[in-house]
Amino acid sequence: MSNIKRLFHYIADYKGSIFLYFLCSLLAVVFSLFSMGSLGPVLQVLFLGQEKPKPSAHPDIIQRLNSYIFQLIETQGAVQALAFICIAVVIFVLLKNLFLYFSIYILAPLRNAILRRLRNELFVKILSLPISFFTEERKGDIMSKMTNDINEVEISVISVLEVLIREPLTIIIFLGTMIFISPMLSIFIFIFLPIAGVAIGLVSKTLRKSSNMSQQYLGEILAVIDETLTGMRVVKAFNAERHQQLRFTKMNNDLFRIRNKISARRELASPMSEVMGIIVVSIILWVGGRMVLNHQGTLTGSMFITYLALFTQIINPFKNLSSAYSNLKKGSAALQRIEDILQVESTIKELPNAKPINTFEHQIELRKVRFAYGDKVILDDINLIIPKGKTIALVGASGAGKSTLVDLIPRFHDVTSGSILLDGVDVKEYKIDNLRRLMGVVSQDPILFNDTIYNNITLGTGGATQQQIEDAAKVASAHNFIIQKAEGYQTTVGDRGTRLSGGERQRVTIARAVLKNPPILILDEATSSLDTESERMVQDAINKLMQNRTCIVIAHRLSTVRNADEIIVLEQGKIMERGTHDSLLQHGGLYRKLVEMQELK
Repeated sequence: MSNIKRLFHYIADYKGSIFLYFLCSLLAVVFSLFSMGSLGPVLQVLFLGQEKPKPSAHPDIIQRLNSYIFQLIETQGAVQALAFICIAVVIFVLLKNLFLYFSIYILAPLRNAILRRLRNELFVKILSLPISFFTEERKGDIMSKMTNDINEVEISVISVLEVLIREPLTIIIFLGTMIFISPMLSIFIFIFLPIAGVAIGLVSKTLRKSSNMSQQYLGEILAVIDETLTGMRVVKAFNAERHQQLRFTKMNNDLFRIRNKISARRELASPMSEVMGIIVVSIILWVGGRMVLNHQGTLTGSMFITYLALFTQIINPFKNLSSAYSNLKKGSAALQRIEDILQVESTIKELPNAKPINTFEHQIELRKVRFAYGDKVILDDINLIIPKGKTIALVGASGAGKSTLVDLIPRFHDVTSGSILLDGVDVKEYKIDNLRRLMGVVSQDPILFNDTIYNNITLGTGGATQQQIEDAAKVASAHNFIIQKAEGYQTTVGDRGTRLSGGERQRVTIARAVLKNPPILILDEATSSLDTESERMVQDAINKLMQNRTCIVIAHRLSTVRNADEIIVLEQGKIMERGTHDSLLQHGGLYRKLVEMQELK
């Protein structure tokens, strides 16, 4: 359980709270011991007619307590002494529970703080990972790790923290007192309780593997739910409800069986520990009873009753520790899945001495750029110069590498070999935040968040005035439709912007790019998914956005790139042709074939 160390690393930041928790738990155990420990002397003096204890040069605590109670009986009477002891026991129990409450009150914020920090670290880590990570991981599994696994850590691991401090204190103090009362009887406890612990440990051993499978199935279920909700239109159009239902039901049944297996094994720990405890009690009762009846040693009947009472108080702590061990096994699997993300090494790293950059002055250059996913080469030997203020268009069939090429410039991916230079300096030498502030991206699928139009436009910008936001919306041809909404710029766009039409969503994303005012603009199929009317309005907004900027345009509709300063034709990750629209048509190569396929002359 090496991953549990991370939790204890967090705990180190709360040493003061841990100390107070330890102190309150210690006092709660001590007062509990007082309430139980007073039982023997009271029984001995009040009901067994003990003679007045003889003076001793070095009296132990039991002799002192016997003398005090005998003196109390002589001065106040047996009934008054009994009442006094009862009141004292009530006070001890009250103090015990008061300090027990204080310990829980102190620990609760600590537990919540650890979980908050774990969630923050996980979310920050996810934000820092490259885009390639999310193409390889299932979104549902990531969501499961951020929700269900965190909850499992809270239930199975964090809740164990209080057990790991309070219960050992109880066992040590009570067991020490029992050894003091009768070392001989305590030998049996040291023999039989470890045997019980081993038996419970064997039951718990398989919990971690089963729990890990449970969390994986839960992640797959979340993925199916997400895919179904996202593609509901396709599901219904192809009558695929039955297919998705069977797929979901199979995973849900698998999860059902695994969780039943986990519950059966985990819940077995508590009854096993109770049975083992009763066996040990019976053995102690038989051995101790013989010692009292045969007058072996100094153990008296009343102290034997006290001994049994003390032993009953350590059975529950032992049970709690055994349950805690089972929970740790189960929670450790969830924590390991979280650790799998936290330990992922980001391939996009910023140099310790990275340079700031605030302006773009000259050109972007791709020099002998090669990019590959494992053994699959996506781009190979790309040499390209993009001067400031020019528009470069990337065309080619799907899978030619166009989107990958533009993703390399803001360092969404890093080149496998070669270099990308911005004003003569490798982009890897710049601060990533500064580099991306110079670039605006308008993608084929307009990405909006379930927030207001205002917040979607100001995303990542901050500090903009209402007038600046409205001016950006006007440039994007979005202002008119926004003010017609009931709540204007405070209108909530819905999940993924579903309350807006496709053209409206795209114009909001263009307004976002206008407000950012980047010197470099990347347009990735920005109009390909729109109808004719929406495309015209969005294209007008894009034309305004492109003015006085360096633009890199990806387009399938070649009519949109006729006026580009240079058109780059990609095929299978290589530059096959380059030139203006007219020169490429005259050349009669691949570009001409693409144009003819779209019936453009």
